Amino acid sequence: MATTRVCVLFVVLYTTLAQDVKLKYKPSTKPVRLFTEEELKRYDGREEGQPIYMAVKGVVFDVSKGKEFYGKDAPYNSLVGKDSTRAVAKMSLDPEDLTSDTTGLTKEQLESLDSVFEGTYKRKYPIVGYTASRILNEDGSPNEDFKPEDQPHFRIKDEF
Repeated sequence: MATTRVCVLFVVLYTTLAQDVKLKYKPSTKPVRLFTEEELKRYDGREEGQPIYMAVKGVVFDVSKGKEFYGKDAPYNSLVGKDSTRAVAKMSLDPEDLTSDTTGLTKEQLESLDSVFEGTYKRKYPIVGYTASRILNEDGSPNEDFKPEDQPHFRIKDEF
């Protein structure tokens, strides 16, 4: 069952990439914003008429045009409404992988993450914001210890 999920996820991501190879990136039509975890949960595809948002590497994408994959009861709905960086890196839908934590990922998984992030999400879906947890403390103040250059495989210059 898990192998089937991984194969299906791979095929969807490969197909998505193949359709949009010619695009460099999809510009946002709205101003970008900072999302808390609670705010991002509102865009999980369960409410008709609401956009569907998914974060990868702290970047929030509007994946609404992929509603057949990410919408309510769709195969990858578990990835939306949160930062699913680890799940994308591992090509996994396991609940414990639905997190932004990249600790312990292999070199191959991190390379896969970069490839899917650049080749699929940044090319196909508009960026609508960023996750607050990447750059803010729990009290909302700027995280002085956050240094983009210290984040594994997180190139802030490409996102902002």
